[in-house]
Amino acid sequence: MARICGEVTIDAPAEDVFDVVADERNEPRYNPRIISAEKVGEGPVGEGARFVAVPRGMRARGKMVLEVLEYDRPRRLHNVVRSSYLQVDGTLTFEELEGGTRLRWDWDMRLVGPMRVMSPVLALIGPAWERRNWVGLKRYLESGAAAGDEN
Repeated sequence: MARICGEVTIDAPAEDVFDVVADERNEPRYNPRIISAEKVGEGPVGEGARFVAVPRGMRARGKMVLEVLEYDRPRRLHNVVRSSYLQVDGTLTFEELEGGTRLRWDWDMRLVGPMRVMSPVLALIGPAWERRNWVGLKRYLESGAAAGDEN
């Protein structure tokens, strides 16, 4: 298992950052490694909401199911992600700062099945990949692009 933690400061209110992150359908807008994400089932985004995301180059065999276990707007999200090759359990916290938000991530990630042999690689490259995701979110939100988007 790899523990992947980090933080980034985003020049946007915590509520805005939280809302974009909590709705997995937004991830393809800021993370080029995710090509699509859809909400599964009825109801609002919140505790118990589920999404299916497809990573670039993986097609149907790489589908990831994300479930929101804890939804404490705008402070904390606890998510699990499951796929045929990866399991993730972790939290995102959103701390209001003057003029922005500190977003922290704390993930326990593990590769499963035949991909398990790549676990040492995940431990090495996972932190940089994860940081790239959240820096992409930072750029997206700070560009003002999110203000014009609708799901």
